[in-house]
Amino acid sequence: MATRVIGASSLARDLGSWRTVGEGGESGEHRKPSRPAYLALAEGIRLLIHDGRAPLGVALPSERDLATMLGVSRTTITSTYALLREHGYLISRQGSRSTVALPAALPNDGNRPARGIMATMPQSELPTIDMTYAAMAAPMEMQDAYSAALEGIPAYLGTHGMDPVGVLALREALARRYTERGLPTDPDQILVTLGAQHGLRLLLNVLTAPAARVLIDHPSYPNAIEAIRDVGARPVPVPLRPETPDSGWDLDGIRSAARQTAATLAYLVPDYNNPTGLLLDDSGRAELAAIARDTRMTIVIDESMADLHLTDNPAPLPAASFARGAEIVTIGSASKSFWGGLRVGWIRTNQSLITKLLGIRATVDLGTPVMDQLATVFLLEHADTILARRREQLRDQRAALLSALAEQLPDWRVSDSAGGMSLWAQLPAPVSTALAATAPNHGVLLAAGPRFGVQGAFERFLRLPFTHQEHDLRLAVKAIAAAYEGLTPRAADPLMSRTLY
Repeated sequence: MATRVIGASSLARDLGSWRTVGEGGESGEHRKPSRPAYLALAEGIRLLIHDGRAPLGVALPSERDLATMLGVSRTTITSTYALLREHGYLISRQGSRSTVALPAALPNDGNRPARGIMATMPQSELPTIDMTYAAMAAPMEMQDAYSAALEGIPAYLGTHGMDPVGVLALREALARRYTERGLPTDPDQILVTLGAQHGLRLLLNVLTAPAARVLIDHPSYPNAIEAIRDVGARPVPVPLRPETPDSGWDLDGIRSAARQTAATLAYLVPDYNNPTGLLLDDSGRAELAAIARDTRMTIVIDESMADLHLTDNPAPLPAASFARGAEIVTIGSASKSFWGGLRVGWIRTNQSLITKLLGIRATVDLGTPVMDQLATVFLLEHADTILARRREQLRDQRAALLSALAEQLPDWRVSDSAGGMSLWAQLPAPVSTALAATAPNHGVLLAAGPRFGVQGAFERFLRLPFTHQEHDLRLAVKAIAAAYEGLTPRAADPLMSRTLY
């Protein structure tokens, strides 16, 4: 079987501004580089591998093709690939191309990750604060939830325990919650999954075909973008515009894109968009449902963040409450509301689509673990108390993060979020990838802005979750500021970014 190869143009696009701002060309005739080009490039590729944008098992472009595309010498590419091989990010086999890999775990103290390529750069300490994820620790009720599940499990032990639809008690609890939110729902309209991501993959397998277009808000959840690509479909980005009357969503743009691309499916996160925290209001949701009807497009609404409203304004109605038929499908999850380790999600739709989904699911898995489902029932029964406390915690942590950013990085533009778990920061210069590559040297791990978009977008942006404790958030911002300042003496000058292109 032929090895899949990443195209040089695709890799260059995803690398974005891999050089440090202000370094100039490879010759360094205008400014002295702060680090060798081969090392900067190796760090950029390493970041793509960890982000999943350079998939495991595929081959990197030839040295000649990549050197031509990036405008560097072939020696630079040779040195880059050699460094990646040395640290386990490329595997070479005689007679074939080197393929992308992840290094085996290296010996360390058991608490900190091994250095890898980062060991070739001066470091004050190893990474300690992981800002690449947006998820909270489990609430204090989690142990009680599993105790209750353990007490309830005997009723299911006389069965085979494999229920692809989901246990009735959980489907009833979810149906009640939807109904209380203003969307009347029957338990038969619920399919329990292994999380929202699993639900999306099932829907993509049923509702799309290879080369089909899927509209997405832009930026969006990176794993959703990859899921769309993995089924052979093509994500079509419609930019979010915070200055628009519809709370950020360009509804005219969505309608136009649906018509021009003949897209039959869209994936949108109108409930505290990940990563921006934007919220689509009721009038926008009504218009969104109308667009779906007019264009004969199904819209998958991801409500994973729906419980995490952080303002005093009432939460809007579920987007599906504005649908007249099956044009809006909703996916949800217990992971953001309660705990990421609780792999329980759901799809709310009509019974006809659920039947089709079950046909696909049988080829993938046989159902969600009963214990986890019963624990989720307990958590839903106590959701008001749990969520009120978690929302208050998130408000405090968000305030701490905003305060630290204002103090340490005053030239960054950061808008307060309506909800969710993260802020979307705009940097003065397009250095997001370079910043994420060097930040581990200062004790913090970051997810670069391009991870949340397509075609190398969002080099001027960075997602900053506020799910850590306040003390850790302040330390993280201090580390980010040090990494940002260390990029170049003039990293904050947006005019200097022109030297990158």
